[in-house]
Amino acid sequence: MIQTPPPTAEFPPPHAATDEGLLAVGGGLSEARLVAAYRSGIFPWYGPGEPVLWWSPNPRCVLFPERFKVSRSLAGSMRRGGFEFTLDTAFARVISECAAPRRGAGQAAGTWITPEMARAYTALHRSGIAHSAEVRRRGQLVGGLYGLAIGGVFFGESMFSRASDASKVALARLIECLLEWDFCLIDCQVCSPHLLSLGAEALPRAEFLKRLPSALKRPGKPGLWAGAPMRR
Repeated sequence: MIQTPPPTAEFPPPHAATDEGLLAVGGGLSEARLVAAYRSGIFPWYGPGEPVLWWSPNPRCVLFPERFKVSRSLAGSMRRGGFEFTLDTAFARVISECAAPRRGAGQAAGTWITPEMARAYTALHRSGIAHSAEVRRRGQLVGGLYGLAIGGVFFGESMFSRASDASKVALARLIECLLEWDFCLIDCQVCSPHLLSLGAEALPRAEFLKRLPSALKRPGKPGLWAGAPMRR
């Protein structure tokens, strides 16, 4: 049964969601509510003109950092692509690029990142909870991704690419950092052939929710990541 979240940051239990994942409708995107949602295995996903929709799908797409697949072509791009990798130096630009229409997408893909959502995640970035990974070529931003880091979990939200393999390079370099910082889980939310090709896998919702609490207890990497030491 779909419910409306109460005025507090509390949510219905995520296992009450439909298999598609819809759990609750309504409520705002305050920092407390968003953090409570992610810590409970719930995330917002809705379009312009819709109320906030809260999801906990079954199965859940996850990527264990140590199982990330670096293809031969991606390895070549990482070595010879001329890409420069940074963290948390262009969060607003990354989320704007992720929200922009994609070529050949018909209706604008990415429009689920509404202005309200962009403002909410930018506030989380200022609090050191949301982060961006950026890839530049000759100083120009050509790819990146953003998400939330809570404990030892990185909750991926969206990525973009303006050059071949740029978003994959951003993910690969980010995973190197997450491994260095002892992160154990990347939440990819919903499976796609692209994510599965990178080593992601589908976990039953119950299994994801079972693993989540211990992963959240890891120290992680609090605060802004710009200038953080990165393994090369």
